[in-house]
Amino acid sequence: MRASRLLSILILLQLRGRLTAAGLAAEFEVSERTIYRDIDALSAAGVPVYGDRGPGGGFQLLGGYRTQLTGLSAREAEAMAMIGLPGPASELGIGAATSAAHNKLIAALPSDSGALADRMATRFHLDAVDWFRGAEALPHLPAIARAVLDQHTLSMRYDSWQGARDWSVEPLGLVLKAGIWYLAAHSGDKVRIYRIANLTDLKVSDAQFDRPVDFHLARWWQAEQARFEGELFATRATLRASPDGCKRLAALSPRGAAAVAVAGAPMPGGWREMTMMVEDSDHGARDMLALGAEIEVIAPASFRRRVAALAAQIAARHR
Repeated sequence: MRASRLLSILILLQLRGRLTAAGLAAEFEVSERTIYRDIDALSAAGVPVYGDRGPGGGFQLLGGYRTQLTGLSAREAEAMAMIGLPGPASELGIGAATSAAHNKLIAALPSDSGALADRMATRFHLDAVDWFRGAEALPHLPAIARAVLDQHTLSMRYDSWQGARDWSVEPLGLVLKAGIWYLAAHSGDKVRIYRIANLTDLKVSDAQFDRPVDFHLARWWQAEQARFEGELFATRATLRASPDGCKRLAALSPRGAAAVAVAGAPMPGGWREMTMMVEDSDHGARDMLALGAEIEVIAPASFRRRVAALAAQIAARHR
């Protein structure tokens, strides 16, 4: 265990430059005293690592020192084989480079680990696009990916539900969500989300920008997703569903599945009562109509009335 941690510390110092004892202790979930002992062990083994005390201090390797060790275990080799996703990599314009890097990785591994990693790559496949939907046309994605890496500003025309508008943005990151690519970019006083497929024009500027040092793409996306869903699905509805209606509701959306999971005990006939968060009465009513007579809206009254009104219009149309 300690040998693995020593190697991991060495690789982290090589990749990140200077690291504090507190930062390393948090990374490996050990005490700072343990980290100091590990640094002493690396020094004793001939690794040129030194430390500075006080504010701004920390440990780092002497300039130019690099280790050729990777220390990949068999399970880590398996995981590495799963990193190269051919679909998204091709969309980003780096499909060939990803394939070449994968081949070099396999060739560099010991024979047993290499064979195992290659077997993993040939027996697992990730298809991020939903059923019955083709991949979106994304002609601007490779250029945007390059701009994200090189920190070049973008001028783009974006077509949203509010209409087309020109934007000048600082691209901070790309996110692939359920087969759809999104750009996280700083514009004005906030970081905004843009769906790549909605870009109708794009120009990459020669001007560069300074990326915020405190911006972490994964954490920001998780918080933004929670905020968006919380604001979008803000109406609490009370429903009653038959056994078949419960199955259909659970299959309709994750919110439906969550509502069914905590529904009340079955009443006569097997019907169960539950609460569910919906977008608003109009959108919620259109979702409920897909379940037919297997579900009944109890509250709020505006939601119930909207379901009845839409059902009456459908009945009149098909009379």
